[in-house]
Amino acid sequence: MTSIPKPSVRHPGLARNALGLTRRDYEGAMSTLCAGCGHDSITAALVQAFFELDLPPHRAVKLSGIGCSSKTTAYFLRQSHGFNAVHGRMPAVATGANAANRDLVAIGISGDGDSLSIGLGQFCHAIRRNVSLTYVLENNGVYGLTKGQFSASADVGSKSKRGEANPQRPIDPVLLALTLGASFVARSFSGDKAQLVPILKAGLRHRGFAFIDVISPCVTFNDHEGSTKSYRFTREHAHEVAPVDFVPIRSEIVVPVNGAEADTMDVSMHDGSVVRFRKVDAGYDPTDRGAAYAYVRARQEAGEVVTGLLYLEEGAPDMHEINRTVARPLAELPHSELCPGNATLQALLEEFR
Repeated sequence: MTSIPKPSVRHPGLARNALGLTRRDYEGAMSTLCAGCGHDSITAALVQAFFELDLPPHRAVKLSGIGCSSKTTAYFLRQSHGFNAVHGRMPAVATGANAANRDLVAIGISGDGDSLSIGLGQFCHAIRRNVSLTYVLENNGVYGLTKGQFSASADVGSKSKRGEANPQRPIDPVLLALTLGASFVARSFSGDKAQLVPILKAGLRHRGFAFIDVISPCVTFNDHEGSTKSYRFTREHAHEVAPVDFVPIRSEIVVPVNGAEADTMDVSMHDGSVVRFRKVDAGYDPTDRGAAYAYVRARQEAGEVVTGLLYLEEGAPDMHEINRTVARPLAELPHSELCPGNATLQALLEEFR
């Protein structure tokens, strides 16, 4: 059993957004994950982000693969579209969903095993295509459903619950995303809702592939002394490079003071909304891919987990621009336009002869 329906009783004084919906309208079933699981904190942040963005639940599509992370999609947006794919194949299904209906807000939930082992190739090519997808990787360093074996994101020297140390170097999904050309790269911690919610909001508004790696401790198999993905380790070693506020287009945008003394830097999103960085580290530029990569690597060598919105590219063409698809969603096109007949096909072929 993966979910339990929530009771429909709610307080009449609950706050409502611009659509007249409450946070309860963005929830799903009751979680059956372990009590204290970081994934449930991510669910709460997703509910908050969708509520604050005034996104209609039925205009969203949720995709997932296999693993503890795949259960998350059952716990928010019960009135949305959804598809639970096989292990590692969520990016392909998400690509198809976005190709068919670009007007839906697509969000993919995956795990470190699902994305960095069996699904690594699919993850890489979704980045290459710049699919319009908010990709949340719930990263706990273990295979929670199969008793806590190390995953591909486990750090060297991190100890399992039985005390064994991991000898293999990890695949860092943030560095991988930066290397492959992702247009939006961020990292956060499931226990830091104040940071995670605005990052999720910015990702949901981004046109293109928005990758968000979230350190999400597994309380059953990876929250002990010696783990580098535990609540304690992450809280003690987190280094917030660029705390972020999301300023939607409907809100007043305050232009910062020009010059080196400015406390903030605004990066415009495609829809006119703005991601605002508060400068923490002097000289950090979230629009410089190479500098972002070098900074993450340097902080890793210092034993720190860098969090915040690490990289954002404003003008990268998404999958629809690259493939010159029509503006109208394919799911809404009549059959006569989707299949215009043999004469049209022959005319197209003549162009390449």
